[in-house]
Amino acid sequence: MTGSLVQNIHHYCIGLSYLCAFLLETGRLLWPAAGWRLTGLAFGAAGLFAHSAYLLVNQPSPAVPFGSVLLLAWVLALFYFYGTVHHAKQAWAVFVLPVVIGLVITSRVLLTVEPEYAAVDLAQWTSGERFWGGVHGVLILCASVGVSVSFLASVMYLIQSRRLRNKVSPRAVVPMLSLERLEHMNRRAINIAFPMLTVGLLVGTLLLESNHALGENWFSVKVLSSAGLWVLFLVLLYLRYAVHLPARRLALFSIAAFALLLVALGAAHPFAIGGGK
Repeated sequence: MTGSLVQNIHHYCIGLSYLCAFLLETGRLLWPAAGWRLTGLAFGAAGLFAHSAYLLVNQPSPAVPFGSVLLLAWVLALFYFYGTVHHAKQAWAVFVLPVVIGLVITSRVLLTVEPEYAAVDLAQWTSGERFWGGVHGVLILCASVGVSVSFLASVMYLIQSRRLRNKVSPRAVVPMLSLERLEHMNRRAINIAFPMLTVGLLVGTLLLESNHALGENWFSVKVLSSAGLWVLFLVLLYLRYAVHLPARRLALFSIAAFALLLVALGAAHPFAIGGGK
């Protein structure tokens, strides 16, 4: 019975659970009450359980667009749940959950466009060329998490900065982290994501060189958008440490990097991992 229930979990169950958690967290900020937070966490935990169960049962390959987006959403859901518990007085979920919900919806749309996919074959992932394909996928996923965290920190930074410029009372708005902490979060996320993205793209380049359809692969949307993301990160690091560009402008670059990341994740992969398209 339990196995049957798990197999019937779909994107809708995941997305609706996160949506309920988001609405409850928003309600807690608008009308403070004792039960809002616990109920919101319960729905968030239910969404995270459904999300994890779906990934375990279906095992979508990260080489498939919908699989890579759904995996990223799962990691960010963990980030949301930890942050909501750890930063109880901050409006953490209000900013993170919309991104998670948006990624789940995007994953569902991508699955509708290309419904046939192959599940991950762990035996193949641990040997030969597919092993390095797995390494490439994990590194890109970790880099994607860093880009997403940088995006979230940047959005919160811009909102908090505007509040301070307009001298808005902290009691009249949604509670957020300080500008210093948000800038530190953004900086750490970029510093961690860039080397992972660099090594991941290097592994992917070596795999492309061994691929037969080399010319076509080099000019795929996936490769071009990933290379563009790396260049944008390189420029971002240069502006931060060499030119000392203001944090507000760097936040805008981080938001642009996240938009480019979505293009890269949503594009078809030039080579399959574990048989995915």
